Order: sequence, then structure tokens, then C-alpha cells
Amino acid sequence: MSITTDTRPLASLPVHRALTDGWSLVAASGPAPEDIAGRVVPAVVPGVVHTDLLAAGLIPDPYLDDNESALAWIGLVDWTYETTIATTEAELAAAVRHDLVFDGVDTVASISLNGVLLAEVANQHRSYRFDVTRLLTAGDNRLVVAFRSPVRVANEQSVKLGVRQRPYPLPYEAIRKSACNFGWDWGIATFTSGLWRPVRLESWSRARFAEVRVTAEPVGHGGRVTAAVRVERASAEPLVVSVEIAGVRTTATIAAGEAETSVVVELDAVERWWPVGYGAQTLYDVIVSLATDGEVVDETRRRVGFRELEWNTDADADGSRAFQLVVNGVPVFVKGVNWIPDDALPVRVDRARYERRLTQARDANLNLIRVWGGGLYESDDFYDVCDELGLLTWQDFLFACAAYAEEEPLRSEIEAEARENVARIGHHASLALFTGNNENLWGYEDWGWQELLDGKTWGAHYYYELLPGIVSELASHVPYAPGSPFSPGAGWDGAAQTGPHPNDEKHGTMHLWEQWNREDWPTYRGFRPRFVAEFGWQGPPAWSTLTRAVSDNPLTPESPGMIVHQKAMEGNVKLSRGLVKHYRVPEDMETWHWAMQLNQANAVSCALDWFRAHAPFTAGAVVWQLNDCWPVTSWAAIDGDGREKPLYFALKNSFAPRAVTIQPLDSGLSAVLTNECPDVWTGELVVSRRSFDGSIVAEQRVVIDIAPRSTESIEIEADVAIAGDAAAELITADAPGARGVWFFAEPRDSALPAARTTVATVPVDGGVDVTVNAGSLVRDLTLLVDKIDPAARVDSGLVTLLPGESHTFRVAGTAVTDAAAYAAPTVLRSGNQLVANA
Repeated sequence: MSITTDTRPLASLPVHRALTDGWSLVAASGPAPEDIAGRVVPAVVPGVVHTDLLAAGLIPDPYLDDNESALAWIGLVDWTYETTIATTEAELAAAVRHDLVFDGVDTVASISLNGVLLAEVANQHRSYRFDVTRLLTAGDNRLVVAFRSPVRVANEQSVKLGVRQRPYPLPYEAIRKSACNFGWDWGIATFTSGLWRPVRLESWSRARFAEVRVTAEPVGHGGRVTAAVRVERASAEPLVVSVEIAGVRTTATIAAGEAETSVVVELDAVERWWPVGYGAQTLYDVIVSLATDGEVVDETRRRVGFRELEWNTDADADGSRAFQLVVNGVPVFVKGVNWIPDDALPVRVDRARYERRLTQARDANLNLIRVWGGGLYESDDFYDVCDELGLLTWQDFLFACAAYAEEEPLRSEIEAEARENVARIGHHASLALFTGNNENLWGYEDWGWQELLDGKTWGAHYYYELLPGIVSELASHVPYAPGSPFSPGAGWDGAAQTGPHPNDEKHGTMHLWEQWNREDWPTYRGFRPRFVAEFGWQGPPAWSTLTRAVSDNPLTPESPGMIVHQKAMEGNVKLSRGLVKHYRVPEDMETWHWAMQLNQANAVSCALDWFRAHAPFTAGAVVWQLNDCWPVTSWAAIDGDGREKPLYFALKNSFAPRAVTIQPLDSGLSAVLTNECPDVWTGELVVSRRSFDGSIVAEQRVVIDIAPRSTESIEIEADVAIAGDAAAELITADAPGARGVWFFAEPRDSALPAARTTVATVPVDGGVDVTVNAGSLVRDLTLLVDKIDPAARVDSGLVTLLPGESHTFRVAGTAVTDAAAYAAPTVLRSGNQLVANA
């Protein structure tokens, strides 16, 4: 191995021919409508049956009204995609090898070329490559991909493998397909079939990269890049692998007939990569090339960042096990969200959409995205954007809420998909954790699985043996946890799980769902977890999203379309039960909509403020969920049309770099100050008990000196902390740049007055500034700007103002400047509107 400065030109690189157009689609068998059965439909790849039928005008939008049930037949049909690949003698002679490459097949299909079966495939989560050199002929080559009904195959496989436990009717666990494609408690069932990722003909000679795994690690002030390379050969000659980064190039030789090598590049000085809020997201391009006889025959690129990352799971003196993220030696409080596929037809999610959604996440002060195990391994674009934005990624392996068979054919498919995806995404600086599954360890313990399984396998081999082994082999720099939730120190002895319960709040990660399912949201304060990986509360989508998708007349919480777009078991009952202790349930639809959105935001704010108040003992919180895959009442902060709900501003406010909240700690009411900034937070904290008219009843002043990256609580003195009139008083805690508010009584039991406000607007570049002046106490002031212009967005929400105070909302994406439009009571919303005396 030597450092070289070779600058020979590129030559003989593989030729990639995208097979995008010229496809056709036919319903081969099954219950297709008469006007579609046997009809040849133009198709586009990447695509799925739904997108092609929509483009042809043959089906309605599945996201509208009850079209979901009207289109359920699609998943019961066998579909055939077909195209021709035109080649010439010269093209065939120009390369030694011609490979047909499928980056994603959804899901069970037979692939044939010129009448010869290439393979029968059954896994959405992996790619396929076939040597078709001897099958291609000059002229037109017929390529056929015949899909089988995913619903029928899943049911067949469930019978063959043995019925296993899951929360939904269809056996999504019996097939290697996105689990939520069969429907979830927030998701439409689409039962897609299609070539959902690109297809290409790849022609090459001599050799090609079969796998390239790049890792980057800081070493002192410098860094080390290692490229582990595996090649596929068309000849046995020696090959030279070169790796170049930041102007430094190192080479290694693969001897004739061999297939693997590892190349290391040492750099004297590098900049560290940091999560957002902790430093810069410095990335380096790595060029890996393969040459023989002086010709470069293949090349690939990766972008890497140099960072050290670990999860500290040490036990405290009382035996409680932490789950503390540490990046470059700095503890990071995780401010996270769970991510689901951003569209139930995920082929429609491109890089621009990832950028929009993930930028929204960053702008809400988030620093981690957990890719949930019932969805997908996202495209390279997703992880690239996370690298650029400083959003850490936590990637579940694709198992969710079910017992999974460990027998064939699943076992081999699972190993293949895991190997491919760990190798594909393992180099990303943002990748912070691989997790074996979502809730399966917990389910095995608490959901009655063991008795019903009666000795059948359920996935333990994957979570405790196969997957950690693959991560160790292919991406040992990335931490692994067997599941979420998971307690460090737990394990599997071949017959039972050992150690702490998977969802023990004293150890590692936990999920909190009893609040939404059975209890009121203030009971979040009954927990002091080490790390919360899931919790959340439901609320409807933005008004314009809702009314676009549901055309019920009249539109009510229980009208037919609303029920179709509410997938949670007893969802509306839980919404009402969760609201009524705080506000009365409104009778008119628009006020009901606002009340449920507000209660969702208040519930999550309560939890986040509580968890953050216990940092660093509680080391992070990951909210369920960031996004939606269609228009639906759900736990999302951003709805299926990409609009931000009030919950979005709850995240943004609670996760602000500097925040003050008031919490009922063991010692009594305390002001909790969080300083996530790199600088000391100094100044004066002013804690005031006030009447609703804004007058001060009692006050406490404290000089603050909050260290960087720390949390400090200050006990509130009794004369401030104890209300004289609980129904008509509140506490404010003001520090430079931040305010916390505490109400002694629930809004429905308070004397909260009608909101008195005035509104003024000023046009600005790209939108309008809307300033609201409060003539009374106004609680959780929010602008529902989509009601003015569906394209409008606002920068803030859930603002509580004292009499005489004002707040300016920056509204973007609209030319509407009429102050009266923004002052309309259905647009300028507050908690005051939900109180009887207001």
C-alpha cells in the first residue's frame, strides 16, 4: 500500500441505462373492475400500480373520502409489468457483462427476460442483480415482471409459517414488505405492487464494485478513512483500488483472482461533524475507484463526517441504567421524532420532499429522527439530507409489533436485506443507532404472545444474534440495541428474555402509551424515565388538508369520511375523553377541530417539558410522530399534505435551545431552566404570581448563571407558588429570551376571559408580518393560516400573552395582507375560545 498522486483519466466505466419509460401494466388475474381487467395501461418505473392507474385516470385518489375501501381490490390482483429493451450488436459487444438491476421490487414477483425465468423474488427491502449477458439479443428483448397479490401471498405464507401474533388482521409479518402498507392506526392500506425503485441495464467489463463500505473516524486532530471493498470480476487480472479524500489518495492491490481488500487513508487534520445545535456539519467526499492496466473501470462516492458517537448505558449507584447519547465526548439531550413513510405510495417521495420535511424537523429544534420499524429503509437521499442538516438518524430494522417466524424463506431474506442496508447506509455521519425492532421484545413479555405462540419462534434469533452480528461485521462503528423499548443488561438465553423488563422506566428506553390509551396526559409527570423513545397524542390535520380529503356534508367528528380518516381504535372516544378534563367538547366542527389540535399540542408539551426538566437523568425524548403518509387524524406534527399542526409549535417551543418551564417537582413548584447553548446563560429570573388581568400579586427574583448544556431548577417561594384564587391566577417565569407559564386550574375550571385582541399586518418579502396585541390574557394564541391561504405557513404558535403584550407572527407563502382576515375568530385561535365564560 502506498500514497500516490496518480491522475490517469477515467475510462471503461460501467454504462447505466435507466429502464424508465416504455413499460405497460396489465391486471393479469383477480377481481379487477371490468374496464381495467385485461386493459394495457402505460406505466412508469419507478412506480406502483396505484400511480400508473391514477395517471391513466382509471381510479380515484385513494386518499379522498372512502376511496380506500373502493380500491382495496388492487391488493387482490396479480399484476404484470412489461417492457422491451432494444439493443444493438455494437452495444452487446461493447461490454463483457450485461446485468439487469432492480433497486426495489414491491414485492412478490417472477422476473423473466425473453421467456427465461431470472428469479422469483419476495422482498421489498432489498435489490436484485441478474447476469443477462447470454439472454440479450440484438433487437427487442422482452422483460416481464409478474406480480402476485400481496394480500393473497401474505395469507398463504402465514398458513405455511404458522399464525403469529400481531395487532391488525392481515399477516404483514409473514411477508418482507413494509408492514404499514397493510394499514396501521394512522395509515391507509394500499397493498401496493410495482417496481418502486429504479430498474436499469448495467454493462461492464473486467470488474465492478460489488460492495464498498466506508467508515470515517477521528484520530486526535486528524482522521482515518477505511474503505472495505468487494469486487465482482469478469477477468482474473490484478486490480488497483484507490481511495481519495481531501486531496490525499491511497491505493491497494487486489491480486489476480481475489475479490476483497481494505484501504486506509490517514489525514493529519479534519473538522468534526456535529449534530445540529452542537457545531458544524462538516462533510468530506470520498472517491473510491477501481482500475486495471491504468484504466478506471468503476468508481463510487461517499460523503462522510468525522465524529465519535456512543450511547452510555452505565448503571447509576441505584442500578438504574442510562441511555445517554454522547457525540465527540459531549452529552447530547436527544430531541427526537419518529418517522414513518412520508407517503403511503412512497415512490412519490423524492429528494426535494425529504428536504422539505427534514428541514421542518430541524426548524422545530429537533436533532434526531427515528426511522420506525414498520416502514422502510429510506432512500440514500434521506440519509444524505440528515447528514447535511445535522439530524441524527436512528434506524430500526424492519420488524414492528408482531411475532416473526425465524424459519425459511423469511430467515434468508431477512439476512440479505439486513446485510444490504447496513452496508448501504453505514457510512453516514448522522447514523446514531441500529435497533432490532419496534415493540416486539415488549410484546413478547406483556401482550400474551408466549401462550399463543406455544413454542413457535418469534424473532429472538434476529434481535439477539443475527442483526447484532451483521452490524458488528459490516458497521461496527454504529451502536446497536435489540429493540425499542429495550433495557440495557437484558438478553435472551435461548428460552426466555433475561434481565430487566424491556419497558422498565429505570433502564434504557421506554414507550409511554397508557396516557393516550387510558389515562389523562398530566400523568406523564408520574414517570421519571431514562429515555422515552415513543409517546404521543392524536389530533386532526390542518383544516384545509381535512376539507380537501373529506367531502362530508355535513362534516362532523363522526361523519363517514371522518371515520375513514381516523384509524385508531376508539380514536374519537379517546380524543373526547382526553379533552374533557381540560376543555369541554365543542359542538361545532371548526371549534372541535381546534380544540383537538390544541389538546394534542398541550399533551405533548406537558410531557416534553417534564422529561427535559429531568435532564440529564432523562436523556432524551422521541415524539410519536413527525409526519403522516396521507390526510388523517393522527399523532403527527406535520400532516399528510405537509402542513404544520399546532403540535409542531409545541415541539419547537419545548425543544427551544433556551427554555423555562414551571414544574411540580418533589420539592414543590420549581422554575426549570434549560440551556442547550454553548454559552453561559446569565441574567435575572423573575417569577411572578399574577391575576388574569396581568397585575402582580407576588414576585421572586433570582440571578441566574446557567452553565452551557445544562439544566437547573429553582424552587419557587411559597408566596409565589401558592395561589390566592386558583381559577383566576397564573405564574410567569421570565429569563432573558424565554418564558414559562403555569396555570393553577384547568382552563374549563378557570375564569379565563374572552380574548381581546387587535391585529395589524405589514407586507414583507415573501409574506406578511401579523402583529397581535392582547387587551386581555390570551392563552395559546395560534394562527391557522391555511384557512386564509392553503399555501401559507407561519413561524410560531401556542403563544400566551399577558394584557398589553404583543407577538408578531411571520406568515410566508401568501400575498394576503388583510388584517381582518387574520383576525377572524376561526383563524386567530386561542384556548380562551374553548372556555364557557370566554
